Amino acid sequence: MSADAHAPKSRATTSPTIDAQPATSPSTASARPGASPSTAPARPEASPSAFLARPGALPSLRFGYGTNGLADLRLDDALGLLADLGYDGVGLTLDHMHLDPLAPDLAARTRRVGQRLDALGLGVTVETGARYVLDPRRKHGPSLLDPDPDDRARRADLLVRAVRVAADLGAHAVHCFGGVVPEDTDTDTAWKRLAETLTPVLDVAASAGIPLAVEPEPGHLLATLADFHRLRSALGDPEALGLTLDIGHCQCLEPLSPADCVRAAAPWVRHVQIEDMRRGVHEHLPFGDGEIDFPPVLAALAATGYQGLTVVELPRHSHAGPHFAAHSLPFLRHAERTAATLPPATAPALQQAAPPHGAPSATPEGSSTR
Repeated sequence: MSADAHAPKSRATTSPTIDAQPATSPSTASARPGASPSTAPARPEASPSAFLARPGALPSLRFGYGTNGLADLRLDDALGLLADLGYDGVGLTLDHMHLDPLAPDLAARTRRVGQRLDALGLGVTVETGARYVLDPRRKHGPSLLDPDPDDRARRADLLVRAVRVAADLGAHAVHCFGGVVPEDTDTDTAWKRLAETLTPVLDVAASAGIPLAVEPEPGHLLATLADFHRLRSALGDPEALGLTLDIGHCQCLEPLSPADCVRAAAPWVRHVQIEDMRRGVHEHLPFGDGEIDFPPVLAALAATGYQGLTVVELPRHSHAGPHFAAHSLPFLRHAERTAATLPPATAPALQQAAPPHGAPSATPEGSSTR
């Protein structure tokens, strides 16, 4: 494909900004309380059944890019960039520079972001992996596993705020993670804290109709798909509990291949993150720098009928965020076209042995440093 085919779409210089409080599109106004009509074109929702009814056809996936990989851009500029590049949506990490969840007037600021998203035709997932949003000294602290119940409550409060933001934005899920097991805490106690602290958050999520999608994270207590099922069982399989499936993490430490992980996890997937990665090394890499064969992964994901966002996650590449955002989408679309030519999936494939479940990698990316 020529370079011109990947060139960003131009956007009118009068495009509304967050501060300008633009009108919303008819397609999403009903999903976002208080949204107003707009002349912005509606982004059509693909119907899995319509594609699966045609032999050999797969539904198109909806790709987004995470704002944790655009941390050097103002949120308004980041959203405009992604729309210009042709992304379907954004993984919005609530952080001090991007819709600060702890600053005053959160509801009003959320409305303005929702209007901006509508005007640009972008979908959204709300993510909660900001490194220092709760504690300027402890990365990703406090967690849901902290010994101090007040600290655990602070993390739970952040998740509740995220659920409310997601409901106001019409997001399809809220992402979260468990945390690293604290020193001097046994794993049984850690699992008990995780279940107890998430329970009231899940109640809020159920009332709001927003799935809480927990991400297995290398080095955390909840590190694998098997760990997700342990939590799901401990909580009684609540409907509001879903899974954030990170494709790179599957390559890093799951026994199944990433494509087979997609098929195995399909009933519970509510959000997908994607990047390249190497076996046994938890380091988020640009596409082509790791070991993942992406066409089979995207074919498996499309075959499940998943229509949430598949969000590129490169949190350590903000220094060149616009560059990687521009290059990631053409790569994924090419892999998606290749996926449409693949034969049906064969038996599940096991990967080479990886570090023990929950073991952090030896790289600086590690378990608690992402």
